Amino acid sequence: MEIIFKPILTEKMTILGEKLNRYGFIVDNKANKIEIKKAVEELYGVTVADVNTMRYAGKRKSRYTKAGLLVGKTNSFKKAIVTLKSGDKIDFYSNI
Repeated sequence: MEIIFKPILTEKMTILGEKLNRYGFIVDNKANKIEIKKAVEELYGVTVADVNTMRYAGKRKSRYTKAGLLVGKTNSFKKAIVTLKSGDKIDFYSNI
């Protein structure tokens, strides 16, 4: 089972990474904090101090087109904010 889907690379998460040593990830809905901690430590070779998780429900979206009203729904997802031990860093841009 894949636990970590992708890192969150937004302006806010970049500032959190620089100031508080926190990084965000989109993770599997069924993953718990212990599994997320293990996955981040294995994938990036860092020591995780703390994991905070939050769930986002899918939102209903609609738009008007020539063909009429299109109605849909965005996916629900789980987000994890991982705090690393001081001294550790994750560089997402290293292998570009």
